[in-house]
Amino acid sequence: MQFIDRTPVILKAGDGGHGKSAFRREKFVPKGGPAGGDGGKGGDIIFVVDPNLNTLLDFRYHRKFKAENGENGDIKNMYGANAPACYVKVPPGTLVKDEETGEVLADLTEIGQQAVICKGGRGGRGNAKFATAANRAPTFAEFGEPGESRRVILELKLLADVGLVGYPSVGKSSLIASCSSAKPEIADYPFTTITPVLGVVKTDYEKSFVMADIPGLIEGAADGVGLGHDFLRHIERTKLILHIVDASGIEGRDPVEDYYNINKELRKYSDKIMRKTQILVANKIDLPQAQDNLPRLKALAKEEGLAYFEISAATRQGVRELISYVGTWLDNYVPEPEEEETEQVYDENEEDPEKITITRNDAADFIVHGKAIEKLVAMTNFNNDEAVRRFQYIWRIKGIDEKLKARGIKEGQTVRIGDMEFEYRE
Repeated sequence: MQFIDRTPVILKAGDGGHGKSAFRREKFVPKGGPAGGDGGKGGDIIFVVDPNLNTLLDFRYHRKFKAENGENGDIKNMYGANAPACYVKVPPGTLVKDEETGEVLADLTEIGQQAVICKGGRGGRGNAKFATAANRAPTFAEFGEPGESRRVILELKLLADVGLVGYPSVGKSSLIASCSSAKPEIADYPFTTITPVLGVVKTDYEKSFVMADIPGLIEGAADGVGLGHDFLRHIERTKLILHIVDASGIEGRDPVEDYYNINKELRKYSDKIMRKTQILVANKIDLPQAQDNLPRLKALAKEEGLAYFEISAATRQGVRELISYVGTWLDNYVPEPEEEETEQVYDENEEDPEKITITRNDAADFIVHGKAIEKLVAMTNFNNDEAVRRFQYIWRIKGIDEKLKARGIKEGQTVRIGDMEFEYRE
């Protein structure tokens, strides 16, 4: 299976149903009042964590999601039905980011966790809702509010307790195969592992933890060489790093230099990764060439203050002791405050819906921005004189005329709000 861990997705929540403009028409009620019902709410788009998924592969073939619109209101004050939500299933560890701003909309880590990514529009109000003592028979109703739409980027970060790092062919795949039921492809050439592999490892005392075989890093990975960024992303959420080196050096590399080079790439990518505890693991000690390097690696571990293990993943020598140590370490693991911090998740409630800003475009038009005013424009029926008068009233009390004059608007110039275009008149 191909591992997909970053993919764009297009989302469109449902529009609200239109409100109805209607009046009672009954035989013995000659002056029936307004009786138009409200439209139903459009469907939300909700992301939900599904334990049966572990990749974003499904999104390669299905990248557009659209929720249903709410139903329109009807006569006799009948409300339109609300549309059902559109649920989008994602694997644990999925970050949802706004493609345009890069803001994190949701960090989905727990099974069953849900997040509303696009809100459906509310239904437009029927004319019955606009009846007042001064206007007992309003003829206008609101259009439904447009549902939110956005393009997002989904990023998957593996949720593993332990991450294995090291150069290609140091034996990471062999180690995870020897202590779990995972069956990664293993061979004597670089980059056999091109996708992260998860293995569930059981300890001697019937506890278990998840180990991730992160594909081999190379120099330049932190700068995006090869698939560096894609692989380094997965190390960020691990609690413990097993730094595997090839003690035999049969690939022509020095294991001590390998240790420093890999940490150089980790440091360049993220200080958070470098704060994680590492265990230095010297692999392939069954090969005679390893004997010359083991004293140097042991001295390196002492100098760096690291726990140190010598193993042979091929013969399983030392593997049990390593796994037992890791299990005990995880049992006593207490996350530091920094490690519990998540990326800043965007909160739309921080925006002031009444805030209005005015900009100019290349054609010198005046562009009015504001959540509330844009919503008002989208929901106003400009073919109805009463609806237009209501819009003009709200326009005045929001002080938009004064704001436009302060920006230097002249008679006849164009004002744009959302999808609507107006010609300015005093």
